[in-house]
Amino acid sequence: MQTPQHPVPGSQATVTAAVEGTVPVPPEVLVIACGALAREILALRELNGWAHLKLTCLPAELHNRPERITERVRERIRHYRQSFAGIFVAYADCGTGGGLDRMLAEEGVERLPGAHCYQFFAGRQDFEQLAEQEPGSFYLTDFLARHFERLVIKGLKLDRYPELMPQIFGHYRRLVYLSQSRDPELLQAAKQAAARLGLAFEHIHTGYGELETSLHVQSLRRASIP
Repeated sequence: MQTPQHPVPGSQATVTAAVEGTVPVPPEVLVIACGALAREILALRELNGWAHLKLTCLPAELHNRPERITERVRERIRHYRQSFAGIFVAYADCGTGGGLDRMLAEEGVERLPGAHCYQFFAGRQDFEQLAEQEPGSFYLTDFLARHFERLVIKGLKLDRYPELMPQIFGHYRRLVYLSQSRDPELLQAAKQAAARLGLAFEHIHTGYGELETSLHVQSLRRASIP
């Protein structure tokens, strides 16, 4: 007996089979994300073949006004709810003081784990160890290393008021770069950021951490919907 051949995900055979109706196409899921995670989410979607995950982002600059995050996310949920089989929020608490969780409970939507992106990239236990080891740690991700000048220096107006540097960063002792990619240019940018702030430098490669795990769970869960 000849062994039946199954289409390889992402192959032309899969596309043809899906069109002919022999391979179920997962319902589309909308990911409402912080703009700081857009590059990573798109990379994971491409890497894992999660074509049914669609993405909409809110500006990363909202982190400077976290009290606005909850309502902006709620607006996106209500705008898109009828258009997708499911919605997932790619935010941690992100300084909302539990406000985001209360709103998501009302809306019946899940989010990424943890208090902030540093925690879900590094993993909760590893991040807690980092924080205990040196409470005065300032963290960068790939996104923050890439946009350090715009978001940190200009965002905190240090380009115009450099005398504020000791007030803002005086209690920090080290800069920890939690990298998602192995990009030598970003590594160099992170080192330069540490030097500019007068902080010791440490690099830890985390990869995508719990961002990948959470999106994988959502993908499997929605793929099982008939």
